[in-house]
Amino acid sequence: MEAILKFNLPEEKPEFELAVDAAKWYSVCWDMDQHLRSETKYAPDTMPDEVYKALSETREKLHQILVENGVNFND
Repeated sequence: MEAILKFNLPEEKPEFELAVDAAKWYSVCWDMDQHLRSETKYAPDTMPDEVYKALSETREKLHQILVENGVNFND
């Protein structure tokens, strides 16, 4: 199977750049998720409860946004 994306450049340059940079965007989201996971998994006893709660809620929100957009880290 083969898939080809075609863009009319320069008119569709922003769409083209977004498609080309998709792996970078994935990496940014993954790295942020892993950072939030690490902070909440390994430091809950050393940080104030409100900080732990804020980090946990932020990670949950990231996952919610991913689901709402039909993407996840397992694909």
